[in-house]
Amino acid sequence: MPLARLSLTPEASHGPLDGAWWPRCDALELELPALVGSLDPGRNTVTRVTVGAAAWPDAPLTVSAPGHVIEVVLSDVTAEEHAISLDCGTVGRWELLVVPPDEPAGRAERLLSAAADPWNPLSAQRAFARVEGGLGRESTEARHGP
Repeated sequence: MPLARLSLTPEASHGPLDGAWWPRCDALELELPALVGSLDPGRNTVTRVTVGAAAWPDAPLTVSAPGHVIEVVLSDVTAEEHAISLDCGTVGRWELLVVPPDEPAGRAERLLSAAADPWNPLSAQRAFARVEGGLGRESTEARHGP
């Protein structure tokens, strides 16, 4: 199983996101085990994920991960279209922006970077809209240099 393409906020996050995930395809049952393994190696604490129904229309209700089964909840909330929430029994919750698998690499990298910024004040939907509109590059460069 290839490693998940993942970018997490260092230490504690001050925003609504804990990072971003860029799956290779839109088959949640194939992608989720690698994501869970990257976030939670060996602990088996991810018990449930919530994803946008529009982004994952064929998602199964459960996904098998090494050693356990994860419940999948589909949400019709528009704000969750580009997000995934992972409930971890003993750790809490991870909120990640989901970069669509077919996103061009340059935009995907900007989304991964913007969502992992611990001072990012934007939700997944707003961060995605900002980078799609070309605003993410300028704000990142202004803060960190070109």
